[in-house]
Amino acid sequence: MSFNSYLQLLVARARAEGVSEPTIQRMTYDLTPNNRVIELDRAQPGAPSSSSNFSPLQPYLNTHVDAARIGGGRRNYQALGPLAAQLEARYGVPAPIVVAIWGHETNYGSYTGDFDLARSLATLAWEGRRRELFATEFVDLLKIADLGVQRSTLKGSWAGAFGYPQFLPSIYLRLAQDGDGDGRRDIWNSRADTLASIANYFRDAGWRRGQPWGVRATVPNGFNWNSVRSKLIPPVCNRVHERHGQWRTVREWRALGVQPQAYLADDVMTALFQPDGPGTRAWLLTANYRVILEYNCSNYYAMSVGLLADEIAR
Repeated sequence: MSFNSYLQLLVARARAEGVSEPTIQRMTYDLTPNNRVIELDRAQPGAPSSSSNFSPLQPYLNTHVDAARIGGGRRNYQALGPLAAQLEARYGVPAPIVVAIWGHETNYGSYTGDFDLARSLATLAWEGRRRELFATEFVDLLKIADLGVQRSTLKGSWAGAFGYPQFLPSIYLRLAQDGDGDGRRDIWNSRADTLASIANYFRDAGWRRGQPWGVRATVPNGFNWNSVRSKLIPPVCNRVHERHGQWRTVREWRALGVQPQAYLADDVMTALFQPDGPGTRAWLLTANYRVILEYNCSNYYAMSVGLLADEIAR
């Protein structure tokens, strides 16, 4: 099917879901396929054939938890003033975690992407590799435009994420917040709206108030990793979760000689993680680590967000 023919199907769906004709016109009148978007989508890695060859964590941390990002995070955190406590009281998510996500996604708003979202999402839906996902996101983008957001504002990554927190349109419609009380959910310019929106995302994903994302742990020499390997097969992100140990209470880990280096209640469920293999640094991860994975299902991403948040809070 030609791009223009497929676009008319998307337009019909948007119209059926209530998008106004003026919005449809201004968002679609000049759309053409973006070949660069197709190239980038097809270049995405598939599932690796081996589960044993993982890149070391530290090089990733060197570029994502560096002095500049830590410094920027601390400055933005301190600038929040009473908003930091308000966010935690309302959503239950510590402000340093929320600021760390902002820092990772767009370097505190310094770069949010310059792809025309309507063109990118229409292209990805037409290409068809993940058609239903991107068709839905395209229609949801038109719904955002129908709220009065200008097309010139609706720019972002090639895959359709936008604004300071890099939300997809469906996430914006469902979870974006008006953090400063001005009646708009402005995740393109407002720090308060951005951080409230990220905090709401985390609350929706199940963040447990009062628990850390994880703590450093010591593992005894000669620890038998095979005895604690998880036998669960998660429905998504299997390669990420297969690297974590079984879910056990802190008390059970202590009985095996694994000692947390910061306070965790004995009954908290945690998974042991040594990202660079036996004999290297280890962490006990709580359920809140898995909430970070909801934002981006990568151990490198989630570890660096958690560690950046720890540095911001120091």
